[in-house]
Parts: sequence; C-alpha cells; structure tokens
Amino acid sequence: MHSLSPSGPQPRDCLPEDLERALLVGRAWCESPRPGPVLFVVRDGQALDITHLGPTMADLLERDDPAAALRDAQGPSLGPVESLIENALAEPQRAPHLLAPCDVQAVKACGVTFAVSLLERVIEEQAGGDPGRAATLREELQTLIGGDLSRIAPGSAEAMALKRELQARGGWSQYMEVGIGPDAEVFTKAQPLSSVGFGAGVGLHPASQWNNPEPEIVLAVDSHGRVKGATLGNDVNLRDIEGRSALLLGKAKDNNASSAIGPFIRLFDDAFGIDDVRRAHVTLRIEGEDDGFLLQGESDMAEISRDPLDLVRQTLGGHHQYPDGVMLYLGTMFSPIQDRDGEGQGFTHHLGDRVTIATPSLGALVNRVGRSNELPPWTYGIRTLMRDLADR
Repeated sequence: MHSLSPSGPQPRDCLPEDLERALLVGRAWCESPRPGPVLFVVRDGQALDITHLGPTMADLLERDDPAAALRDAQGPSLGPVESLIENALAEPQRAPHLLAPCDVQAVKACGVTFAVSLLERVIEEQAGGDPGRAATLREELQTLIGGDLSRIAPGSAEAMALKRELQARGGWSQYMEVGIGPDAEVFTKAQPLSSVGFGAGVGLHPASQWNNPEPEIVLAVDSHGRVKGATLGNDVNLRDIEGRSALLLGKAKDNNASSAIGPFIRLFDDAFGIDDVRRAHVTLRIEGEDDGFLLQGESDMAEISRDPLDLVRQTLGGHHQYPDGVMLYLGTMFSPIQDRDGEGQGFTHHLGDRVTIATPSLGALVNRVGRSNELPPWTYGIRTLMRDLADR
C-alpha cells in the first residue's frame, strides 16, 4: 500500500513507487522567463520543459503514441521534480510548482459506479440533506435491498428484475437507475482549466455542512476516445446539497477549486496500462488540522460495477464529441461514514483538513480543504492561455 508519513507528505512519497519506469507528464507554473504554465516530462528525477512539443497537454495526448514521442524528448530543466512538489506544498506556493496536469480538456465525472457509493447516494436522497438520518436509513436500505449489489451487472436481466421488485416495494431511486441500470451517470465536473493541482486548496461551497472527498482515478482520453494515461482526482462532494435534490448536482459538484487532479498524468506504455487501472487500490487519508481527526480508507478498482472503458464509451463517441479530449473521473466506492462531530452524525469536512489520495503506480494527490469563496478565485481561463501561447 502507498503510505505517507503521519507528520506530513514527503516529496518522494508523492511519486510513483516505480518512478524509474513511470513516464510522467504534467504542468507547472513558472515565473521566468515569463509567468505562465509550462508542460514537463519527468526524466531521471528532473522535470524537463517540453512546452515546445505541445503547446497544450491536450495536444500532447492527441499524438498517436505520446509515450514514444516523449521518451527521449529534451528541454530545459525546471529542477528536480521533488522541488516542484515541495513548492506546491509551501504556503504560499512558490514557483515553479505543480498545476493540474490537464488544461483545455473537458472535465467529466462518473457517479454511482460502485455498489457502496450507490447505497450512500440513495441515503443522501432519502435523508434530504440531513446527516442525522443517515445511520437509520442505511440500516433500512440494507434490509430492503438485501444481497450484494456489487455482484449485479448493470443493465443485466438480474438488475432489471431487482428494479421491478424495488419499484413494487417503494424502494426504487434515481440513483438505483444509474447504479444498476444500463446507462451510466456522466456529468460535467468542472470547466477546462479550472481544476486545481497538487498542494492547492480544495473548495467547499459555503452553504454546505455535510460533505466529503471522493478519491478517484481519472483517465486522460483524447478526442478519438483513446485512453492515453491516468492520474488521481478528488471529486469534492457536497452530500447535503445533492441530497436535497439531484437537480442541484451542478451546485454540489462544480464550484471554485472543487475539482483536484494530479500530481501527474502517467502515460500508458509497456510498463503501465488500463489493466493496471483496473487492479488499482486507491487509498484515502484525511487528517484534521483543528481536532486531530484521522480517517483512512481504501477503494478497490476491482469492485467497480462498470468497466472503465465502458465509461469512456458512454461519455465520448458518435453521440458526443470532445475535440480537446476528456479528463474522466471513474467514481469511488469510498463514502466516509465514520462519526466525527457526534454520534450518528457521520463524517463531514472541517476547514484545514489535509486530504491525501494515493496509489502506488500514480503517486499521491495532497490538498487542504477550504471554502470555495475564500480560496484564490479561478482567473486563468482559455482566453488568457491563448494570449500566453501567442506571446510565446
């Protein structure tokens, strides 16, 4: 298991365990020779500026074989990659520091892709945003549903039979529909260039009092639907907002700094591919700054209800094109329910929480929790990027 020091993340712990074999690309904010983002590849522990091969990450990933193109790519060094990690963890961050490794791609997310998360979404819905009702509803639903939902293939005859039974007993839910029905839930998580990277603050809407991180693997997909690599993501979730109404999904999911992605994209090659994603174990560690709270959990990708490539096909194809590619969150099985502020209240974030999402092949994504209206506003958009590229 990929683990981090309880005293705080160490730079080497945030890199893949097999760093010497991993082909990592990312984005960094630099102040010289001019302020702005640059693309880099990690080689021999150094971050090499390869912006001349881009100029955007979407352009790099659009190559037929980006791994082959970048394996011997040259460029000026930004310094040791561990220094970029240290700079990103500094308060305030120092240049050069890590950014989210994506840029103009659409940022999409899949929901209810694990049986455990399906149960928690139904609880949110029936609790109507009240965390105090969650424990009782969890027990009632487990009795009503019975069996192990993870054994049921979405869209199968068995799934449709369960749907009819639950409808007859008044237990059906819109979350059941996307959890075991034929169609996956795919929604827009964030706008291009709005995701934050390693070390940045992640944002909670100020109206939310019941929320949690969602540790996920994120696929980097080109405009043709070809998966070119993977990274880690935090699909920050507001349980009370979405629980009031699924029509509030946009408010629950897309806020300033509510999408964290990083630290790098690991490109698919002979050492890493989609089967490694299918076998991954994603760990979550939450450390409370104000109360010493500690929560640890693990999400096993082998338990996902829908294959990652099926989720890609349901997102992008003849029915919907993404000319700049897609960053696709695959969903999580981990919905923290450990009581924090009182018996039966379950888990919710405190400001200042340190969230670490990790898996050995991709490293670790570390962020601090803040309020979306108090964190630095999103100002670097597509027009600014175009002006910067033109100036180069």
